[in-house]
Amino acid sequence: MLTSRRFFALLLSLASLATATAQTAPAGAPAQPGAVREKLTLDEAIRRAVAKNYTIQSDAIDVSIARAKVLEQFGLFDPQLNGKYTYSENENPLQTFDAITGLRNYTRDKTDAYTLSLDGTMPWGLTYSLGATQTNARGTFNLFADTYDTFGGVSARQPLLRGFGFGTTTAQIRIAMAGRDISEWAFRASVINTVTNVIFAYYDLNFAQANLRTAIRFRDLAASLLEENQKRFKVGAMSDYDVTSARARVAMREENILVAQRLVHDAENALKALISDERTPRLLDWSIEIEPMATLPVAVVNPALDFQEALKKRPDYQQARLNLKRSDINYKYQRNQLLPRVDLVGSYGYNGLDANRETAQRMVRNEDFRSFSYGVQVTIPLTFTGERGRYRQAKFAKRQAEIDLEQVEQGIVVSVGNAANNIEVTRQRVEAARKARELAQDVLEAEQKRLRAGSSSTFFVSQEQEIVASLEVSELRAESDYRRAIAEYDRQLGVTLEKLNISVGAPK
Repeated sequence: MLTSRRFFALLLSLASLATATAQTAPAGAPAQPGAVREKLTLDEAIRRAVAKNYTIQSDAIDVSIARAKVLEQFGLFDPQLNGKYTYSENENPLQTFDAITGLRNYTRDKTDAYTLSLDGTMPWGLTYSLGATQTNARGTFNLFADTYDTFGGVSARQPLLRGFGFGTTTAQIRIAMAGRDISEWAFRASVINTVTNVIFAYYDLNFAQANLRTAIRFRDLAASLLEENQKRFKVGAMSDYDVTSARARVAMREENILVAQRLVHDAENALKALISDERTPRLLDWSIEIEPMATLPVAVVNPALDFQEALKKRPDYQQARLNLKRSDINYKYQRNQLLPRVDLVGSYGYNGLDANRETAQRMVRNEDFRSFSYGVQVTIPLTFTGERGRYRQAKFAKRQAEIDLEQVEQGIVVSVGNAANNIEVTRQRVEAARKARELAQDVLEAEQKRLRAGSSSTFFVSQEQEIVASLEVSELRAESDYRRAIAEYDRQLGVTLEKLNISVGAPK
């Protein structure tokens, strides 16, 4: 039967083995076959995230798509070369009959038609067609003699109300350009969020590794106390209860180490997923080591003054402004569509007609016979139901965009204020935790002296060790939260990339 003394002896053996392992491997990174250990700075982690993070890569493509949509809309003004050839043949019955055969008489005609034109639209709404047509119609009416009817010139249509002006014609282009700018700000927001998450993950890993070092150090303190108690027990200066109590504390500290190692493992994987594009189990063999962070940064914040900076740099605010701009463009376009269509139409060119193709074409080239026309075409829908519906949608969408902008602005006030307050609160937490840990350390040292003097017990010393360990972890957490609070404040101002000298650009 395993006695309590032998059980604690076994725990001590395991503790010694764990201590030897911790001295030969980085904290939180047990040696494994094929494992790759690497010391990683925060700047290097951010650089890798910008280059390899999947979210950034995917969101960058959204910018390219939006740019392609702008290019698509510019195609509205691309001239088009159109060519057409048709052949037709008709037989038309007459009301007379052939006197010999008794069959109904009919006429027959054949037509070849050629058209070649350059068509397009101008930014102010004018549509044009520059080209030439030639028709060769022959049949029983002219004994099937070739007759080449040719025209060469230009025809145009200029809207005067609906569809008139640069603003209306280029509306879809400007909407697409606003959408492109929105996607660029969205991409910037994605990079800011990813970089901030990398900073958070880096600080979390730093805390986890520091927490593991604390767990190992206090396990070693517990083991030292056990060793000291055993020596005093052998000379009769310590009771068996104190030795057993010390062994229990060592066992408890071994469990704390296992929990701390798990936190390091999880924090490592969270950081690696943000800064690497590795997709195989090799990702799990990569062990990251972080140098302890000794100096806390000093942050001086002023939410009232920084609010204006946030309005300039916050991606969500700029997106809301651009969305309002896009809604306003659509509103003005739909308002124009409420007007009736009144168009000036006209054409100017030259005609040619001859039995010889070349002669007919030469008449056009020589401008022998002029042809022109002009007029006005009016189209008025009787109810404007569709137009009125689209206009109302655009009007309400614009008002909604205005409200959304105001809501984002209010949200920035709150989020910047909260982030600034969090910096101050976490700074005070760091000071309070440090003071509490220092006082607890003094109490621990005093209790250890009392134990050696015989006026205390192992229980009280172990209890003070637990308190100091807990307060040290609280101090580490407060320091990590303070660093995170500064990174969060930068994100709320939209200056994360600027402070890190990161330029954002999506592939063309």
